[in-house]
Amino acid sequence: MAKTPIKNSSGRGQRDLTVKVKSARGRSQSSTRWLQRQLNDPYVVRAKKDGYRGRAAYKILELNEKFQFLVPGARIVDLGCAPGGWMQVAVPRINSLGERKAKPMGTILGVDLQEVEPIPGAVIHQLDFLDEGADKQVMDWLGGQADVVMSDMAASSSGHKQTDHLRIIALCEAAAYFSFDVLVEGGTFIAKTLAGGAEGDLQKLLKNRFTKVANVKPPSSRQDSSEKFVVATGFKGPIDD
Repeated sequence: MAKTPIKNSSGRGQRDLTVKVKSARGRSQSSTRWLQRQLNDPYVVRAKKDGYRGRAAYKILELNEKFQFLVPGARIVDLGCAPGGWMQVAVPRINSLGERKAKPMGTILGVDLQEVEPIPGAVIHQLDFLDEGADKQVMDWLGGQADVVMSDMAASSSGHKQTDHLRIIALCEAAAYFSFDVLVEGGTFIAKTLAGGAEGDLQKLLKNRFTKVANVKPPSSRQDSSEKFVVATGFKGPIDD
C-alpha cells in the first residue's frame, strides 16, 4: 500500500520523502520497483496535472525548445503515436486547430498499430508503417509531404539489454527509411534510440541524408536509462538512382 508523506505546513525543516510501496501478493519485485518509481516521478505527476497522456510529452517539448521543429503550418507525422502525448504537444504549436488566426494551420497525423483515443486537432489512423505502400497512404492522408517525421517507438522489451538495443536501432532505421520517402527537402527526423554500441550504421545513414545530426538526452529522460534521441535536420531530398 502506498503511503504519501505528511509535510510540515510551516515549511520549516520540511523534507521531501519518497512514496514507499510494499510488495503485494502476486506482484513481482520488478513491478513493485516500477510502481514506486512511477509514484515518485515528478514528470508523471506533472503530466497528470497538465493533462498529458504520459511523461513522454515533456521529451518532445524539450527537444522542440532546442530545435524548433514544431512551428505553425508544419505537417507532422507521428509514428507509433500511442498514447498520444507527442500529438498533444504538437497540436497548439503547429496551430492545427487554427486558434491563432494570424498563423498558418498545420497538420498532425498519428499512426499506430493499435487504436488511439482521439485528440482534438490530430488525425489518427491504425496503420503499420512497415506495410508496402504505407508511405503513399500517409502522404494521401496528410495532403502532401511531411515537414517532420517523429517517432517515440520502442520494441517490446525482451529483458536482455543488448537485444533490446539492437531491436530499437532496427526500428529507428526503418523509421528513417520511411522518412526518406515522405519528408520535404529541408525536413526533420526525430527518433528514440538506446545507447549500446550499434548506432554507427544509423548515424552514418542519417549523416548521409541530412545536413545535421544531433544526439540528445532531454532532461525528462530518466538518468538511469540508456534512452536518447536522434534529431536529424535539413533533409537533403531523394537520391537520384
